[in-house]
Amino acid sequence: MDTNKRFLVGVYDDDDEVMAAVKAVRSNGIKIHDVYTPFPVHGLDKAIGHPRTRIPMAAFMFGCLGLLTMFVFTLYTMAIDWPMNIGGKDFYAFPDFIPPMFEFTVLFTAFGMVFSFFITNGLWWGNKAVIFDLRSTDDKFVMAIDTSSNQKSEAEIEKALRDTGAIEVNVKEVIEEEA
Repeated sequence: MDTNKRFLVGVYDDDDEVMAAVKAVRSNGIKIHDVYTPFPVHGLDKAIGHPRTRIPMAAFMFGCLGLLTMFVFTLYTMAIDWPMNIGGKDFYAFPDFIPPMFEFTVLFTAFGMVFSFFITNGLWWGNKAVIFDLRSTDDKFVMAIDTSSNQKSEAEIEKALRDTGAIEVNVKEVIEEEA
């Protein structure tokens, strides 16, 4: 079943204007879906109200998984499955295996973060991107507001966008396909 979502899209010319507009619109009690910019705007994520990212925690967990995997692999192969006495050393000489453990830590962290990025941002094959305004990749700043998730009417939201300096306000219908 397909569902239609209706968005009001405000287009701005300047990054300082859009930052002030985000603060004014949020203080007006309007929930912002997202803001699209042609370049990163420092502090915009906090102004919109995005929660702090958990990427560092995920990277640490992927690294621990890689380290543990290589530790178990080297322990099993060198001390349990096929123990060899090389030069009178112990079966499992831990310092010899620190470099491969480090490499697996880095490898698992890198691949884990790539896959996490694709999954959390919905960038898998067949997923169609929603583009609110093509100019957001060139020189305009676009604020998208989902009208169904706000208590205010479309007219009030449009007025708030125009009052904050939007050069134009458009309506965008998005069809979401449910699995």
